[in-house]
Amino acid sequence: MAEQSIKPQKTIIEIEDMITVGTLAEKLSIPVGRLIAELMKNGVMATVNERIDFDTAQIIVSELGLDLVLEKATASQAVAPTRHKPSASGDAETRPPVVAVMGHVDHGKTSLLDAIRGAEVVKNEAGGITQHISAYQVEHSKRMITFLDTPGHEAFAAIREHGAQLTDIVVIVVAADDGIKPQTLEAIRFARKAGVKILVAINKVDKPEADINRVKQQLSDNGLLIEEWGGDTVIVPVSAKTKEGIEQLLDMILLIADVEDLKADINMPASGLIIEAHLEQGRGPVAQALVEAGCLQLGDSIVSGASYAKIRNLETTNGEPISAATPSMPVVISGFKTLPEFGEEFRVVKNEKTARTEAGLKAIDNRASAARMNIGSNELIRLINRDNTLKELNVIIKADVQGSLTSVIDSLKALDTDEVSVRVVGSGIGPVSENDLHLAHSSNALVYGFNVNLPSSGRQQASRDKVSVRLYSVIYELIDDAKQELSKLLSPQIVETELGRLIVKGIFKIARTEIICGGEVTKGKLTAPALGRIFRDDTQLAEVKVTGLKRGPSEAKEILEGELCGMSLETAKRLNLQEGDRVEVFTREALERQL
Repeated sequence: MAEQSIKPQKTIIEIEDMITVGTLAEKLSIPVGRLIAELMKNGVMATVNERIDFDTAQIIVSELGLDLVLEKATASQAVAPTRHKPSASGDAETRPPVVAVMGHVDHGKTSLLDAIRGAEVVKNEAGGITQHISAYQVEHSKRMITFLDTPGHEAFAAIREHGAQLTDIVVIVVAADDGIKPQTLEAIRFARKAGVKILVAINKVDKPEADINRVKQQLSDNGLLIEEWGGDTVIVPVSAKTKEGIEQLLDMILLIADVEDLKADINMPASGLIIEAHLEQGRGPVAQALVEAGCLQLGDSIVSGASYAKIRNLETTNGEPISAATPSMPVVISGFKTLPEFGEEFRVVKNEKTARTEAGLKAIDNRASAARMNIGSNELIRLINRDNTLKELNVIIKADVQGSLTSVIDSLKALDTDEVSVRVVGSGIGPVSENDLHLAHSSNALVYGFNVNLPSSGRQQASRDKVSVRLYSVIYELIDDAKQELSKLLSPQIVETELGRLIVKGIFKIARTEIICGGEVTKGKLTAPALGRIFRDDTQLAEVKVTGLKRGPSEAKEILEGELCGMSLETAKRLNLQEGDRVEVFTREALERQL
């Protein structure tokens, strides 16, 4: 018997439900340009940093003929933290819990935190929506708790995800009168992905229409079985307005922290995460950071990605100067040479020279990565220009902080379709500058500012160069504006309306571009001016313009079914019209489309 050949087993690559094009290309070990081209062949217009779902990735892999198989990541992998927090040694000390407050927009996250800290922040938020992560500590039962307030609007998904990854406990706020909503489910998904404890605060229980049991059932339907029903999800009914349940909520947070036995080393070089970064007049780059381990001190040299600092000022998030910050403490750091990236890790190094060297090496690596990404972007542009089917809206984005900038760009890119796309030609932190206006003028771009201003000199320059600068403090207003601009780029929808039909009974004049004929209206009614198609049997001979109608010797505005009339037609070329031909009269209208 002939020996059977054994086929080599295909390589299995595991990916999550959503993956960026660049990451998928890296996992497949193919040029990103090749992957983008294959996506386009299959009708998917995606750039390097955009995400595609698992099914799309699977189809593309099969189209590429690669000798491998894609599989979805297992549940255990899906909920694993995307980054590892510093592990504690045997000498570690108990630290305060870090709590992220998340949930659907308008469900009262910031109001609840105001009730906890005795502030009224929500009144100062544009549109009543938290625009970026804010962090602070409160004291309860002689112990500290660190709170992170995350934005609720759908555009701030990236910030919320970072909020979940920073924390030990996620408090998901659900309005008792509104129930589970899309951003509630998203918050639950982020918390599970980060592998942190979930506590549910059912807010607005003071309202007459509050229905706590409905919320409990919805939580159960979405995989969060509450303790009283035999599960492990803790719920606390609260009211940010009356402060009902606030004490119980804080007690429960501390109880969960005790069970988790949260500890961190203090006697070691500090490390942590950048929560936000922005430019501040007179201080330069300023970062809000969360210390995760060690003791961060005034004068320390730190490196964060391609940025570094010798700490010049160290403050609490309330603006109080401090000389040192311990684990779980949010702080404001000034002294950075450039803006650190939102969500980037930081750590203390030996001295400023070491920090500068490490940041410089990271900057070189970032530039090399950007160059590799540009290979894919250039390939995409080449393919687009070949077909000339994609229309682009050039924009420059300026924002107050890194997190907001990321959210605005991600939200605008989410508007892309196979016909129109947002192309970010420039972006940055801080006010709209003269350089931004020069770039906008040369690239024919709109300038969007989010929580930033345009100096008076810039207004004069923008007016002179006819550059449109649009400033917003509420993100969905900015997105709506961009959506309207993209809609203007869409090809109009052509709508044809049939009016009536005429059978030619006689021909009075045939010139090179004009025909005068007579006939009977057999369907509908005719009006002029209009358009017409001429048929002989079932064959279309030409499309013409109906320039006039006559009833007997008199001009007529309309001719009804069953009536005889004369008709004047304008043609693009000489047409041999015959008796018995059919003229189908119609109107054609171009309607604007909306995204």
